Amino acid sequence: MSSDTAGVMRPPAEVEHAKELAALAENDVLPRPPNWRLSPQAVVRYVLGDTLDDGTVITPKYIGDRRIVEVAVGTLATDRALLLVGVPGTAKSWLSEHIAAAVSGDSTLVVQGTAGTSEDSIRYGWNYARLIAEGPSEAAMVASPIMRAMQTGAVARIEELTRMPAEVQDSLITVLSEKALPVPELNLQIRAIPGFTIIGTANDRDRGVNQMSSALARRFNTVVLPPPATEDAEVEIVASRSAQIGQALQLPAEPPALDEVRRVVRVFRELRNGTTSDGRTQLKKPSGSLSTAEAISVITSGMALAAHFGDGQLGADEVAAGLLGAIVKDRVSDTAAWQEYLETVVKERSEWRDLYRACQELDVAGFTVGGV
Repeated sequence: MSSDTAGVMRPPAEVEHAKELAALAENDVLPRPPNWRLSPQAVVRYVLGDTLDDGTVITPKYIGDRRIVEVAVGTLATDRALLLVGVPGTAKSWLSEHIAAAVSGDSTLVVQGTAGTSEDSIRYGWNYARLIAEGPSEAAMVASPIMRAMQTGAVARIEELTRMPAEVQDSLITVLSEKALPVPELNLQIRAIPGFTIIGTANDRDRGVNQMSSALARRFNTVVLPPPATEDAEVEIVASRSAQIGQALQLPAEPPALDEVRRVVRVFRELRNGTTSDGRTQLKKPSGSLSTAEAISVITSGMALAAHFGDGQLGADEVAAGLLGAIVKDRVSDTAAWQEYLETVVKERSEWRDLYRACQELDVAGFTVGGV
């Protein structure tokens, strides 16, 4: 796999962190479930970070409650599937990828849920040239990621499960209940081997969500991923991920300063909560989620601006455009909420005068939703 991913923008987790996974496997003496690459405890160490006895540093992939990760990993060691639920930007996809990489050594067996996802993505398709020439046969089948995971005893991932149509979602019921995938055209069943399971992710904030049936929901163990509990935790997440992305994109810019990251995070948290950090001022909430992932995007885009159009150091001028783009999604309601925040909060903070000026200049220049 490494040769196929050399030079790509973002290699799979098992490639990017291959040395850490190898070190964990070498030091792991605890029992492993069938076809797992690591023991459950070692998977948790990989996700949360640790230092091994031989001095190998395992970088944290997820910053949050340890018990949440333990419950998630423990679920996969049973016969139940795992559903990670949370508002946008709570690292559901990120966590599912890294857990799959640690458990199976392959995080690429993924189905992306959309309104257009068909049952073929869950079950199987056909090579129609062979189907017409030879008729139905196993050789003419095109295995879905779910089928390949069943055949290899691996973890399959379904992103945005509730975005798929209800009838497509329910095609998972037999797979999760019987651990089998019927192929009526060939009068056979694909039986899962030990180690097979599914990690799904879902949120209920975005438009286009299709409610899961109770029959399907019962076959998942649901773990809710909360937003970062504190400002410090969110700052740590945004700073580390932004630095990693900047390095991967080879941006010729300095790593983001913590003060600038903290300022962006505070803006997001205050607008998200509808109140300032000291609790003294109530604020209008914008329509967007203002997630941690969006804060990372604001910092990363600011780093790109600083690298290519500035002095390489992230500042208010680079952050302002990203803030406006993330906050003002609806021209009417979000603009009112942003202007109120700008005048009642940003303007009154003496240490934020540079940000106020930069945002005002963008407003004067007519920088609004969608650049129109």
